[in-house]
Amino acid sequence: MDSIAVTVNGRKRGCDGVSPHVRLLDWLRAEGLTGAKEGCAEGECGACAVLVARPDGPDRSRWTSVNACLPSAVAFDGQEIITAECLGTAPGPCTEQDLHPVQREMVDRGGSQCGYCTPGFVCAMAAEYYRPGRSAVPGDTGQPGTAENRTADGGAGLDAGHACGPNGFDLHALSGNLCRCTGYRPIRDAAYALEAPADTDPLLQRQDAPAPPARHTRASVDGAEFVRPQTMEELFDRLARDPEAVLVTGATDLGVDVNLKHARPRLVLAVDQLDHLRALTLGADAVEIGAALTLTEVEDRLAGRVPLLDQFFPQFASRLIRNAASFGGNLATGSPIGDAAPALLALNAAVILASADGEREVPLDEFFTGYRQSVRKPGEVLRSVRIPLPLAEQTAFHKISKRRFDDISSVAVGVAIQLDGGTVSAVRIGLGGVAATPIRARATEDALTGQPWTHEVAAAAAAIMATEGTPIDDLRASARYRSAMLEQLLLKFYAQTQSDSAVEVPR
Repeated sequence: MDSIAVTVNGRKRGCDGVSPHVRLLDWLRAEGLTGAKEGCAEGECGACAVLVARPDGPDRSRWTSVNACLPSAVAFDGQEIITAECLGTAPGPCTEQDLHPVQREMVDRGGSQCGYCTPGFVCAMAAEYYRPGRSAVPGDTGQPGTAENRTADGGAGLDAGHACGPNGFDLHALSGNLCRCTGYRPIRDAAYALEAPADTDPLLQRQDAPAPPARHTRASVDGAEFVRPQTMEELFDRLARDPEAVLVTGATDLGVDVNLKHARPRLVLAVDQLDHLRALTLGADAVEIGAALTLTEVEDRLAGRVPLLDQFFPQFASRLIRNAASFGGNLATGSPIGDAAPALLALNAAVILASADGEREVPLDEFFTGYRQSVRKPGEVLRSVRIPLPLAEQTAFHKISKRRFDDISSVAVGVAIQLDGGTVSAVRIGLGGVAATPIRARATEDALTGQPWTHEVAAAAAAIMATEGTPIDDLRASARYRSAMLEQLLLKFYAQTQSDSAVEVPR
């Protein structure tokens, strides 16, 4: 195999001899690139953000912001990275004298004070700066409430929808970046002041070329091994020989365990670039989503075809995390507080499990068997998620957490109801955070099915929903609060169905 190397700021840097447990952040800092900082070691603060060239179709690439504190350095073998200190001159020789337009606006608008978070903000902002399709909003002055796509959140725009400035800048691009000095108003001002990149901008021009192809990476140091298989057959062979191997796509879960729990898996198999796990098909009777696609990729490719997921995406962690996390990873970990499961349970989703012996389809409500346990057998890989069509007429995803965004849920609820002449003909409700596994609210579903969709029926069903699951007291919420939220969220959903017009969904 070829030597392991990462292209950073236009210069190829060798990674041979680097342990698979060394994070990208630590390796960059050891290389003298100290702009990226460690703040939380969990992917929540964004101080470590860098830019990576990711595929945008077969012939183009796209600068994507990711947290450097979670994935290992060797996971970026063959890829291209830009760090904040060289943004203004990349991909040429790195000098700190030339400021990038994003950096210049942050300086001019007073968006930096202590500076600790600034490199991460700059990288996340640069990814949005180069986003294809970003354009000015006609008639928008940049003041709160002056454009249809502006939220009523005081201009900050951080609600479940998108908040675009007059230049088309989506503030959700910065949802994973935290500041504790300057405040967000000058940072928002800097974002909203950015014009379109010049045609001669080398980083813009770089997006016209394909992203680096996947490499057959293998790193083995001090008993720890990282392997990126090239084929499913190779993946199954390694799993047969090493059934305890840990599979990763974006390492947004494993990275936290490595950082905070000092996990040191002996073998990590990276499946993020396996084509067999990265397809998304829109069929007449189902939508099938590859397990290794990032949530951002899924959101872009679905383009609003699944309205419930449109509500789900902005509430799942942050853009930095969604640029790395996948449905496959979120479901395979079996976490009872993973946000994907309640949404997909409401959509009647199934998972496709693949192994050397073939494939099988398992309804998601039969997938989880216990706390972080599932029916997945040794040697099996979660290949895709299948959502049947047609979709229900009325759907919603609600999440209760201490912070509105970028936080672990106390309660998550996905709801999908089909009405036939004002009567509930079908309903599915997925719950997270109220039991050892994500669950269906079956008693509530039974109470609603066949009943008129009235306030009295909804209120009676909501009282039943308050009893679903086995909620507990913990740092995020009390059991009593969780039960109360279950009841209130169903009542909220009923109220929304009365005030919202019917949404056109794919058939």
